[in-house]
Amino acid sequence: MRWLFVILGAVILTAVAVVIVVLPEDAPVKTAAQEPNPSPARTQPTPKVSEFTDPCGTFETEQKAPYAITGYWITPRSNPCTWRSQLQQIHNVGGDTIIRIGYGLQFRLVDDEGFVKAKDGDLDPLYTKCVEDGLSCHDAAERDLKKVNPDNRIGRTYVYRTDESFGEDLFRCTPMERTISAGKRLYFRMLAPPDGSDDASCDFSKGRTYDLILIAGAPEDSLTKLLDLGDQFGMQIFPALPLAPRDPKTPTRANPKHIDVLTTLTRRILQDYGVRFAGRESLGGVYQPFEVQMSDTLATNPTLEVYAGQHRIVEQELPDKPILISPYLDARKRVAFGQTPEQVAEAFKALARTGVGIIAPQDSRGTGKVGLFWPDEGDDEVDTRLRPVVGEATYDTAYHGSTRDYYREMAKAREEMLEGGNYEVELWANVEAFEPSGDKPCASHGTRGKTDKERLDHAVTMAGRYVQKVVSYMWSDFMTCGTPSPETEITKDWQRPIAVDAIRRARDPQDGLEVRGYNLENGTVSIAWSSGATDLVVADMGWLDKDPLEDLPEHMQTAWVPFDWAQVPPGEWIKVNVKIPSGQFTTEPLHVRVPT
Repeated sequence: MRWLFVILGAVILTAVAVVIVVLPEDAPVKTAAQEPNPSPARTQPTPKVSEFTDPCGTFETEQKAPYAITGYWITPRSNPCTWRSQLQQIHNVGGDTIIRIGYGLQFRLVDDEGFVKAKDGDLDPLYTKCVEDGLSCHDAAERDLKKVNPDNRIGRTYVYRTDESFGEDLFRCTPMERTISAGKRLYFRMLAPPDGSDDASCDFSKGRTYDLILIAGAPEDSLTKLLDLGDQFGMQIFPALPLAPRDPKTPTRANPKHIDVLTTLTRRILQDYGVRFAGRESLGGVYQPFEVQMSDTLATNPTLEVYAGQHRIVEQELPDKPILISPYLDARKRVAFGQTPEQVAEAFKALARTGVGIIAPQDSRGTGKVGLFWPDEGDDEVDTRLRPVVGEATYDTAYHGSTRDYYREMAKAREEMLEGGNYEVELWANVEAFEPSGDKPCASHGTRGKTDKERLDHAVTMAGRYVQKVVSYMWSDFMTCGTPSPETEITKDWQRPIAVDAIRRARDPQDGLEVRGYNLENGTVSIAWSSGATDLVVADMGWLDKDPLEDLPEHMQTAWVPFDWAQVPPGEWIKVNVKIPSGQFTTEPLHVRVPT
């Protein structure tokens, strides 16, 4: 089922309220005549058992340290026990969503005997064992085509590697299309017209050119195992769709020459999913891993054709399962392609028009392309960890805006799309769990360094109330990097409050402050301004709603305390913190401006 669907009207208007409050002079003060009723609990998958035992060990399925981030990317692993350990670790810190990194479809040349070449021109060892009757799989397929009509031929060859396996519903025209067993690999041979029509008549008698798609798969299906684990842990899985071949001249774009064959492969895989996994609650949707930059020229990017085409297939084969995409931001002023929040909002609309169900923009703080700062911090020097990317500069000199500015504008764009009535789309925040660089890289490839929970708390704060869910790239390598790792820090510090939003809100007959965030129960709201400060105990003076509104992330709470705004000079920024009895307090205060 699609989650967190559209709740229009007052709920949406509240959900996209700007946290950096700048109310016009003539704007009425919001009032709340009575305490809000608890919101209905959002339906989430639940574990089947409290623990289970298999050859890999005994695994508990209880959440012990639920954090604000509730979904993570993971990379494929050959050891099946690694899946179990990863899912237990993720679920322990509140994760209920797994997004799988996948593989790409690739156009390849073949040698004189039909064996697949690698990109460097040598034979690709992954496909040298794909042999039938002493012939390469390519030549065997062409032989079978010519038996039907001598004019048949294979024009282009594509390869796709995966640790998944597939059923007979991957094929349309058996035995011309079939599975080939070779040692520890299963190869799946598919033949289709190059125009993407994927004719189901299976009439090979006309004499034409075909594309060969050769999948190097596994005897046992990793996705089935992952979905089974999802059922046991109460999690939803987003397997990756095939990644489109890249344009060699512009690698950030999909290559238009190969979109038709990508459409054929996607259709076949989703047909197989539709038969084997229909009704599986643990199948949350599918993930398209081709990343694009959110820019004002995005509407002309052929990758959007990929998104739209795959959306149509998903609607046909997996009704009610969304496509998730995760584009990236670049707010840097010193590069020609840096984009403003308003330009990114237009890009959000272009993506939503393709029909994708979930847009999870990378916050891009990990890559250093966007900063975490408040408007009154624009003259501050950037975080030292950002200097490898933007140099020694102030935030206003380096960036067009902060991550908060971008998510706020995208939330407005989403509201416009929902109000139009033709699009159902969710906005998630993808918090990057790494730094641009570090003393010791977290992964074997690249230079990305370790981050910490304090910085993750800061990123969650900046995403605010504008998103429906917070996820993170990624668990593998980054959340388990270093000593202590971010995972260890979360496990020890998960109860620390995180405030994400504060607005002026009156509750008859008192003026006051409404705060939203995580772990606010039994909290004290601290407000500081130039000439004073005050501590307000929520339980004694205000109220707390522990149930999030439908359009807000899981675990988010709302607190209200009375506060006389007249004591704060107009136009001044105040800082809002929350402290709980354990002594833990928000590591990043909210910055709220009084209207002038």
